[in-house]
Amino acid sequence: MEIRLVKLKNRTFAFSQRLGKALMFPISVLPAAGIMVGIGHWMDSFGWGRGSFLSALLTAVGMIILDNIPILFAAGVALGMARERDGAAAMAGILAYLVITRMLSPESVAQFQGKALERVDPAFSYIGNQFTGILSGLVAAKTYNRFHQLQLPTGFSFFGGKRSVPLVSALLAVPISMGLYALWPILYNSLVDFGKGISNLGALGAGIYGFMNRLLLPLGLHHPLNSVFWFDVIGINDIGNFWSSQGTYGVTGRYQAGFFPVMMFGLPGAALAMAHAAYPGKKKQTRSFMLTSAFASFFTGITEPLEFSFMFAAPPLYVLHAALTGLSLYLSAKFQWIAGFGFSAGFTDFFLSIRMPFAKNLPMLLVLGIVLFFTYFLLFTAAIRKFNILTPGREKRREVDTSAAENLYTTNYRRFAKNLLKACGGAENIVSLDCCITRLRLEVKDSRLVHTKRITEMGVLGIREMEPGLQIIIGPQVAYILDEMQKLIHGKG
Repeated sequence: MEIRLVKLKNRTFAFSQRLGKALMFPISVLPAAGIMVGIGHWMDSFGWGRGSFLSALLTAVGMIILDNIPILFAAGVALGMARERDGAAAMAGILAYLVITRMLSPESVAQFQGKALERVDPAFSYIGNQFTGILSGLVAAKTYNRFHQLQLPTGFSFFGGKRSVPLVSALLAVPISMGLYALWPILYNSLVDFGKGISNLGALGAGIYGFMNRLLLPLGLHHPLNSVFWFDVIGINDIGNFWSSQGTYGVTGRYQAGFFPVMMFGLPGAALAMAHAAYPGKKKQTRSFMLTSAFASFFTGITEPLEFSFMFAAPPLYVLHAALTGLSLYLSAKFQWIAGFGFSAGFTDFFLSIRMPFAKNLPMLLVLGIVLFFTYFLLFTAAIRKFNILTPGREKRREVDTSAAENLYTTNYRRFAKNLLKACGGAENIVSLDCCITRLRLEVKDSRLVHTKRITEMGVLGIREMEPGLQIIIGPQVAYILDEMQKLIHGKG
């Protein structure tokens, strides 16, 4: 029993790591989108581009990307989780997402149920979320791995192989949609009821809401909870009342204010900790991403690039982040430090809050933010080092002569690939082969044929054995090594 639990834990960890890496590709475009929206919002804070063509242009381009995060995730997860980085997998992910969201759109559900559109459960207005995107990507990846070599009779051979993957994914999306048709309203309404239940707990309720808001973000399930507090589902309407100066001074805005210290200061502190913890060979790349993501978080309040970079790769850190967010909302509500946002809790909306009559004790939010900056930095740094958490830029590695390895990589990729393939048991032992930014990921038939000592002697930065294969940490040259190995495996070398 204990052995099974250990294997399950290892597989769960491996899956989480792979999913986190798969998401990094679509996530990498989000910081730039966030900055564009932030600049556009700053140029025309209340008109959203109606008074400035440049503001409208920047806002429109940025929002096109941000509004379609789920579909980016569908393509990115499919591409990253498939055995090969093939366009057929990405297309299948997008198609599966479109089928699910179309079948479960309010208009379609109204037709299925024979009801007027306004009588359809509000849950279906939120079906296009991160959860649906990730689920679609996983379905597409599984379909690709199973059917990309499908052979059909001669008359149907055109639809075989990789062409079958998008078609099969679309067909599989139909029963998945039927399952979500029954389950999604239950989940959505349960979260709404939960929000109603904690709304009467005052400052404590605000803290619980903040914690759950972040905890539900990875799957996009925070939207139904947000609707309870930010909008007029049960009469709170925190955003609308704050900006129209209605409600109770010192209370209205309590479900927004605590996000400012986290997004403007706390998460940048976490970004600094992760950049600082990256290994020397990866510091430059990690710092660049973290700096851009931290700036987007501070300036615009768009936190997805930063949060998704570690939420799946390092779940314990994300739970810590959720708890600190809850603490921030609790303290802000308890002591009536109030600000509001029209877009998100970044500097732009904080600055705009200064002129609002319902804003209260704004400097204290900055003080809390500074405290959270150091709290995030110290706690993240301590946790990463003590538990060796694999945040971006960190991998287990062994001490090797990296100068020799660098020379080998840059002078003869083909020779290195041949030697590495031989050390992994030969082409016939390879089930799948893929890479991320720095690591080569292999799934092998028989791990006993893999000579880890020989691989280490070749100068790699590290090896991580993970059932049913291994990850070999090479560095930024890994894409070239992968290309050469794939040519050798397919007999093109």
